[in-house]
Amino acid sequence: MNAVFTPTRTRITTDLYEKMVTTGVLTQYDRVELIECEILDRAPISAKHAAATARLTRLFILAAGDLAVVSPGGPVNLGDCSEPQPDVLLLKPRADYYGSKIPEARDVLLLIEVSDSTLTFDQSVKLGLYARHGIAEYWVIDLEGQQVVTYREPAAMGYARKLEFTTADAVSPQAFPDRTVVVTKIFA
Repeated sequence: MNAVFTPTRTRITTDLYEKMVTTGVLTQYDRVELIECEILDRAPISAKHAAATARLTRLFILAAGDLAVVSPGGPVNLGDCSEPQPDVLLLKPRADYYGSKIPEARDVLLLIEVSDSTLTFDQSVKLGLYARHGIAEYWVIDLEGQQVVTYREPAAMGYARKLEFTTADAVSPQAFPDRTVVVTKIFA
């Protein structure tokens, strides 16, 4: 009788993933990210998505000033198995702007995903990932619904607080409660 072969998945660690980037196995043209030890393709960026990300970046640079490093599309290291690339990160200020080391969860003041075709994934898989790693505040920009969904107070199974803001509202990051973003300006 022949033995039955059952293939197993090879788990990719963040160390191996970063070596793949450093050595050129993965390049800037590979639209991928490491989620739960698997390299996943990222959705193509639509014009609407790119514009919303650019608006958010500008709004936060103006609002945060020197209080945060605004990083559009940068990676964040979430332990041994995940290195997502959210659309916008607000990070604790550092003189080197994280040039010597990829930011980690403890460096993140606010993490934002802009969602058009990825809304379900961003509000399930990524939400759980960010909560488990203690990302203090997570925003999902719902392009289709024209709303900002904020998640605060991370826990093992998700976030304790969920708030939704429409184009009639303004929203402030917890890290900067006196700095507001008018929601309609994200979708203008």
